[in-house]
Amino acid sequence: MQRRTFTGAGLAALGSFAASAAWAQKITGDVRFLCGFAPGGTADLLSRILADALTPEVGQKVIVDTKTGASGFIANEAIANAPPDGRTIGLAAMAALCVAPVMPGQKLPINVDTDLTPIANVAGVYNMLVVGKHLPYRTIPEIIDYAKKNPGKLTYASAGNGTSQHLAAELFKKMAGINLLHVPYRGGAPAIQDMIAGNCDMMFGNMPEFLGQIAGGGLIPVAFGSPRPSPLFPNLPLISKFLPGFEVVNWFGVFGSKGLPADLTDFWNKALRAAVAKPDVQKRFVESGMDTVIGSPAEFKATILADRKKWAEVIKEAGIRAD
Repeated sequence: MQRRTFTGAGLAALGSFAASAAWAQKITGDVRFLCGFAPGGTADLLSRILADALTPEVGQKVIVDTKTGASGFIANEAIANAPPDGRTIGLAAMAALCVAPVMPGQKLPINVDTDLTPIANVAGVYNMLVVGKHLPYRTIPEIIDYAKKNPGKLTYASAGNGTSQHLAAELFKKMAGINLLHVPYRGGAPAIQDMIAGNCDMMFGNMPEFLGQIAGGGLIPVAFGSPRPSPLFPNLPLISKFLPGFEVVNWFGVFGSKGLPADLTDFWNKALRAAVAKPDVQKRFVESGMDTVIGSPAEFKATILADRKKWAEVIKEAGIRAD
């Protein structure tokens, strides 16, 4: 599996992919950029950042079209069934491509391997472990030590069974050799509020969801589950320092319709590389708790397969099924 993060000179090099008049002519007419998640969230913000940055690259207006529901699959199905003319692309989350297909009991409206065309992975959201201020433990070794001496006493929140928060915690349990009690909620917001109230101890999740409460003192950041720390918390340790190999990236990628021709796939891949290389896009990524992750369509496919294998093993060992 290969993930690429570009800064400085690397981003400048990617800028050389900016669309030329010749390949910009491949797309005629407005482009629909489908997002399957509600306004105000990370996916919605990322979609709008990309749409704004892509518009000058492709020479056409790129318009965000929000179609929420079914954990993003309403939008994914609309992408899959659109004409393969390059005028409909959209954002899909790691869970749709790597978790849903291997989740027992999960029924999907499309075959994600044959009905969507991977174009590029574009952003990873920093995974972070936070604890409620009521919990006295502030480091990974302290949490592991207490959990080993008190099996099942520590609780962890998630946004529901089979979500990225749930899977990250189960991976942590497996690698640390401990037992934690899962407390699923109907979404991230109520989970966070219950932690602030002292009713649940800890949570693995997307850093952007925690920023407001961290600033307010309601949640305490402990460590990053992501491969690298965010520039917003440069001194916060990585969980992999204590559990080598622990890595959680909740990424978002851009996909095209079923049967999207190779030349249009390449067209959009180059446009996305140029878009994310822009300094203003990089700035907004950092401020929003996102990390640049981009490569070729082939590398993206390899990432999907590797992450699917990883989470399938976690799901099987933890005995997780779809709600």
